[in-house]
This record gives sequence, structure tokens and C-alpha cells, in this order.
Amino acid sequence: MILGTAGHIDHGKTALVRALTGVDTDRLPEEKRRGITIELGFAPLELIGGSFTGTLGVVDVPGHDAFVRTMLAGATGVDLALLVIAADEGVMPQTREHLAILTLLGVRGGVVALTKSDLVDADWLALVAEDVRKLIAGSALDGAEIVACSATTGAGLDDLRFALGAAAGRVPARNAGDIARLPLDRAFSVKGTGTVVTGTLWSGALDRESAVRIFPAGRSARVRSLESHGHAVHRALAGTRVAVALAGVDREEVSHGGVLVLETDAWNESRIVRADVALLDGANSIEVRTRMRFHLGTSDVGARIVGSGGRIEPGVIHPVRIALDAPIVARAGDRFVLRATSPAMTIGGGIITDPTPPAHRAKPWRSSGAAAHERLAWIALESAGQGLALADIPVRVGILPSDVTALVDATRAVVRLDGRIYDVAMRTRLRDRLAADVRAWHKANPLEAGLPLQHARSALRVRDTLFDDLVRDLIERGKIELRGGVLTRAGWKAGSGADAAKLTELATALEAGGVSPLSVDELADQFGKETPALLRVLEREGRVVAVAPDRYYSTKGLASLMAALRAVTSDGTDKTASQIREGIGLSRKYLIPFLEYCDRIGVSTRRGDLRSFHWKP
Repeated sequence: MILGTAGHIDHGKTALVRALTGVDTDRLPEEKRRGITIELGFAPLELIGGSFTGTLGVVDVPGHDAFVRTMLAGATGVDLALLVIAADEGVMPQTREHLAILTLLGVRGGVVALTKSDLVDADWLALVAEDVRKLIAGSALDGAEIVACSATTGAGLDDLRFALGAAAGRVPARNAGDIARLPLDRAFSVKGTGTVVTGTLWSGALDRESAVRIFPAGRSARVRSLESHGHAVHRALAGTRVAVALAGVDREEVSHGGVLVLETDAWNESRIVRADVALLDGANSIEVRTRMRFHLGTSDVGARIVGSGGRIEPGVIHPVRIALDAPIVARAGDRFVLRATSPAMTIGGGIITDPTPPAHRAKPWRSSGAAAHERLAWIALESAGQGLALADIPVRVGILPSDVTALVDATRAVVRLDGRIYDVAMRTRLRDRLAADVRAWHKANPLEAGLPLQHARSALRVRDTLFDDLVRDLIERGKIELRGGVLTRAGWKAGSGADAAKLTELATALEAGGVSPLSVDELADQFGKETPALLRVLEREGRVVAVAPDRYYSTKGLASLMAALRAVTSDGTDKTASQIREGIGLSRKYLIPFLEYCDRIGVSTRRGDLRSFHWKP
């Protein structure tokens, strides 16, 4: 579990952490020289007895207003807060801003420490405590215990430990079965070890030898070893500080604000997110595309916000689209903070409602505070014929992997097909469109067998699984039939109606031609430009055979010719074309295409000028 400090500069946060843990979190020379915290500091706090027994990972943050961005990096991901207020000064500007940040980030509780209490009398201490109670009312620390203490004398430290244990006992445990994510707050190289990154494991679990990716850029690496609070571990769990030694990635490839995730999970980076945004009371409204800073995890990037109704006003939760200057890795349900750039101040924050919209100009969701099943239905509709992979749902919707099946089953607006979900209404529209495409094809090509399968697939531009499902559904409904790679209307017969008479006349002409039928061009002169299509209809019906591209035979004429060929070649000896021509009395104009046809269907085999024949008994 992670405990994050918060409070105004020089109110004694670092001294208090040192008194509680024995660890001086100010490690930089400049921090020692100036007496202020500049970078994040970390220490383990052992708590024994009471409602919580275990180790809290303490994140000590700077209080100076110039380092609020560093405070944000440390505050995100904490389970409970230790708000530090010096009793001799009381509530100060950074006290209020840090408390607002804790509230925006959804911190679930904590304790208020009134430090330097040895410097004031009881009456003043009571006045400060009353002021603090008013301050924290309605915030993340509403109702939190207020403990007077002194890091110098040690007074009140045992009470503070007890209060922290009680607060920790009320915080729900994180789920180790969730997908893993580690926002990175430090990266450095260690001789003999290589690249090491540190952070607070937000969710899931991380094991030695795990295959991981480092964002941005998605560089693959392997977990060589793990440490938590200075001890080597085989597995790190959510809510702990962890140092990860990596193999396969250089220190220079890990950027500030990076994120480590498991290779097997469906994380992606994006420059566009959807969110619900609320401004703090007293903040100025945000005009369309006003530039500001966006803080999520350890990421700090420039951003522009577009709301569905234009200007964003305090006191209302607005569904928005946020365009970011650099890619981030986010998950639905993540909380973030917004800060104005001039003057630099916290103005609001919100919750991610869609971390990876498919379009750069994706519109904000239609309403704020949408439930998981509503957002799942909207994403499925937006995904159209490509659908949404089930593996993407924990990130896109922000739920546990174990809850995906139940959510999909409870969302009536979607249908599941082979590991993806699709919008039910969209599937119905596509099914009706496919049936209409088949009908339109028949109308435009009445002599063709039907709509080629690949043509239909390309026209719909959907995943093969969905296309096959649409075809199967229409077949089961008796609307269409699948015949040899083409789709037809149920009961369809090419060449019916007015073309039936032409087909009969054409078949009769070919039969009359016997073993010397007219060519396709000659037939076209007699029967018109539709002759090739009519011939293909007759071929599909088994009434004629295409011996060559420009020569069709009636089945009766071809059978007669085959019988004559068998009569002159049944002695088993190889024959030349001339010998066959003399035997059956057929001119070379007809003979050569006919013999090549026999080669293609396996009746004969040509070797130079000779052919051998393979007649079945």
C-alpha cells in the first residue's frame, strides 16, 4: 500500500517521514543545501498492530509551488495521503492545492498531521485544527483524523502511526488479478545490472522473467530482477514500490513519464483521449482549445480540450476530447489533473472514459458519468465492422479481465463473435445490405451465376469472421444461397424469364453444329452481345462445355467427338495429331483445340508430336 505526503513547503514533510521511518528521503546535494525536497523521495514505513499490519511505501513529495508537477507524479497511484500542516503556520496555498490534487486523483482517505506542534500552545493548536477540519470537509480527507505531532521531540508519533494504520485498514486491497501497469518515476543504470526503472505498481502483478513493453514507443524488454523496499522479490504486487532491472533496453530508451506493462496485455499509446472533466470552484472557464498541462501518472504533457458544448464551466462535469502534445498510456477510469500554464496553477481534473479513440477527431461521449455497459456499447458501435477485441476491454472500458465476460453478456447492444464484439444494430444493417447487394447484382447481371464472394466481402469492408456470420445468417433465414464461390438469391436461376428462349435457341444451334460448332464470335453475330454470358449459363447448367475460350460444344456433340477419338486411339499406341485427324475426319481448326482440351482434363498426355491416351475401362 502506498502512502503519499502532501503539504506546503517547509511544513516538515521530510522531517516527519524521517522520524517515522528512519530514512532521509532528501538524497540530492541541492536538497541538502537548500533544505527543501526537489525530487520524489521513498521510504518504507512498518506498521504493527491495530487494523493494519504491514509495510506502507511512503512517497515524499516536494511542497514548493515550482515542483507541483513532481508532486503530481508522486501523488498519482497513492492509496492514502498524509497531509502535513505546520501548526505554527496553519493552512497555506500549497496546502490547498495539494488537497485539491488529492481529491481530483480520487485518493481514498488518509490522516492530517499537525507538525511542529511543540512550537505552539494548546489554544493556537485547537484553532489550527478547527481550520483544518473546515478545509478538508468534502475533500478526499473528509473526516480524516487530525494528529498533533513533532518530528523534533517525537511527541504524537505513536498516535500518528496508529491513525495511519487505522486509515490503511479501511482502504480496499488492490486486485493482483488485474492487468499490470507501472508508471515510471525514475530510470538509471547500475554497473553489472544495467537499466533499472522504479515506480509504484498501480495494478496487477509483475514477475521475474516477465516479458514487458516500455512506453512510449513500445520497446520490448525482459524483467531481470525485482526489488521492493530494498529487498529482492520474485513477484511485485499492486500498491508497492518496485525497482525493476531490465534486460534488452538501454537507459536512453526510457523516457520521463514512461510506463511499463506486460507484453501480453492490450495496452496502446494515444495522443487523443475521451474524458469527463470538472473544474475546481473558482477556476476560470476553459475556452475551446485552450492550452494547458495534463498530468496522468508520471506523464506531464501539453493538452487542448474540446467539449461537446464548447466552453467548459466550473460546477459541471463535461464530456470532452483531449488532444495531447505527446502520446500517453492510459486506461478508462484513470484520474488526471489539469493545470493552467500562466499563471501555473491547478484548475481541475477528470476521469478517462476512453483511452484510445479510433479517430483523431473523435467526438466526446454523448454524456458524462456513463456506466461501463454504456461505454462498451458506444465503442462497439464506433468500431463498426472491425469490432472490438475482448482482450482490449479491460483497458478501453476500465474493468478487471475477470469481469469482461459478464459485462459483454449483460450488454444487449453487442454481439460476440470469435473473440470480438460488434454492435447488434450495425450487424443487422450489414446483413440487410448484403442481401440487397445480392439482389442488385442479379438485376445488373441477370445472366451471371451470382455475386462473387470476394466482391461482396470487399464491398462490406468488415472482418472475415463477421462477414461469414452475415452470410451464414442469411442462408439460415432462406434469403440467399452460396453456390461455388458466389452468392445468389434463394431459388435464383440465371437466364430465367425473357432470356430462357435465347438459351434454348443457342443450345439448339450448338447441338446442330455437332463436332464442328460455331465460334463464340460467330454465335454472337447471330444471338447478340449477350452470347458469352448466355454460354456461361448453359455451361453452369451442364448443357455445353467450353473446349476452348472461343469454342463451346454441346454435351451431345462433345460426347460424339470423344467416342470417335476413343475408337481411333484404343489400340494403346501413341498418335500424332495428323494420325488422329485422318482417323476421325476433323479439320485442324477444330482438332487442335479439342486435343488441348483432352490434355487439360487428363484424357491424353502430349510428348512432343505424340500423344498417349488414358481411357478408363
